[in-house]
Amino acid sequence: MKTIDGKLIAKEVQEKLREDIISLKEKNIIPGLGIILVGHDPASEIYVRNKMKTCKELGINAFLYRFHEQDREEDIIELIESMNQDDGIDGILVQSPLPKKFHESEIIRYVDPKKDVDGFGIYQLGALLSDEEDIVAATPLGILKMLEHEEISVVGKHVVVVGSSLIVGRPMATLMLNRGATVTIANNKTENLKEITKDADILIVAIGHAQFIAEDYIKEGAVVIDVGINRVNEKLYGDVDFDAVKNKCSYITPVPGGVGPMTITMLLYNVVKQAKKRERGV
Repeated sequence: MKTIDGKLIAKEVQEKLREDIISLKEKNIIPGLGIILVGHDPASEIYVRNKMKTCKELGINAFLYRFHEQDREEDIIELIESMNQDDGIDGILVQSPLPKKFHESEIIRYVDPKKDVDGFGIYQLGALLSDEEDIVAATPLGILKMLEHEEISVVGKHVVVVGSSLIVGRPMATLMLNRGATVTIANNKTENLKEITKDADILIVAIGHAQFIAEDYIKEGAVVIDVGINRVNEKLYGDVDFDAVKNKCSYITPVPGGVGPMTITMLLYNVVKQAKKRERGV
């Protein structure tokens, strides 16, 4: 069994990004990210703080715009439309989740597809489904980079994705299909789930249920990618029972230190990717 070190891979990707950013700055182009944070969700505050910190470390301009729960949806949309026209902003991020009174999917639709660095908009999801990938959601893209780093081929492999969200599950499954894998999408309500996951060459789990996947859910030698981050009694657990599974699989990602560090890194990878397009006048 080999543990896939997300921190190490993220650091390698960031070093390359840092070189790209230096090159862009020599041409008077500074990558820029606009972040919209609505309300005071504790997890969102942490995520945004980490994004701002990493932007500063890499040399990306990060602009944080805060809204209160009492603010109007129209004001958020007006800001997005303004950032769409701002050449100094290459990516726009609406931090999810928004308070319940806001229509999150409708707000995201106002983000220019060229600046949708989250990859959650209809255009980018449609491009992915059409096998014309442009900007891919950060977590699935990070998982893909991790598999490539470990030289794990997905061609002809049975990939089982447990979880069908627009953030991870569905784009992840499509990425694998586009690369020649045979894909099954399931969730924690799927009947006979254990029989399905035990047939997986590569098992990707993103259901938000601490230690849901036990040893008898995987086959010998499988690659296991754990996307889950669950806090139980002040301790973090993945969706996979790491200790029970680790000696049965060939590769596994830990929690923390696996997929998590890749998510912010790949978001900023998307920002720099769009800044390079600005350099080329695309």
